[in-house]
Amino acid sequence: MLKSVFRTLTIAAAVSVTAIAAHAANPKVGGAAMFEDKNIVENAMNSKDHTTLVAAVKAAGLVETLQGKGPFTVFAPTNEAFAALPKGTVDTLLKPENKAQLTKVLTCHVVAADAMSKTIEKMIKDDKGTHDVKTVGGCILKAKESMGKITLTDETGGVAHVTIADVKQSNGVIHVIDKVLLPKM
Repeated sequence: MLKSVFRTLTIAAAVSVTAIAAHAANPKVGGAAMFEDKNIVENAMNSKDHTTLVAAVKAAGLVETLQGKGPFTVFAPTNEAFAALPKGTVDTLLKPENKAQLTKVLTCHVVAADAMSKTIEKMIKDDKGTHDVKTVGGCILKAKESMGKITLTDETGGVAHVTIADVKQSNGVIHVIDKVLLPKM
């Protein structure tokens, strides 16, 4: 009986440690824990660094899409990245009459795949240093890797650095970036 209780406690402890390790593996974003069992929108709404992105996703009507099954890879610009755009750009994009343009900008941050950084790095290596990433918005991003960091060059020549990689979601993965990626207009 005592052996059985001890074995049950040992198994329970092992399961608990595994569950804690699984949650610990996901980095915090914007000071908030990111949970693998929540979708992209649910997690992004908890990040204090992504309030502008969440507002933009709502204004573009993309909440349902990004809560969908996926899988999606989202290159998520921070509030600082949006603030670095020319003065008035964000306010202009958030106006209802500019919804199509806002949608184009946002969908140029989304790939219809679950691409962890190791996968992206392998594609870059296989393509001899630069891998073309086609987004759901039709943009082509140029992915490169340097000293263990992934960069993305947009269609206007702007370069974003992945600052936090591999934030697992129930419907894909988020990679936090430091610049808003822009389509050729």
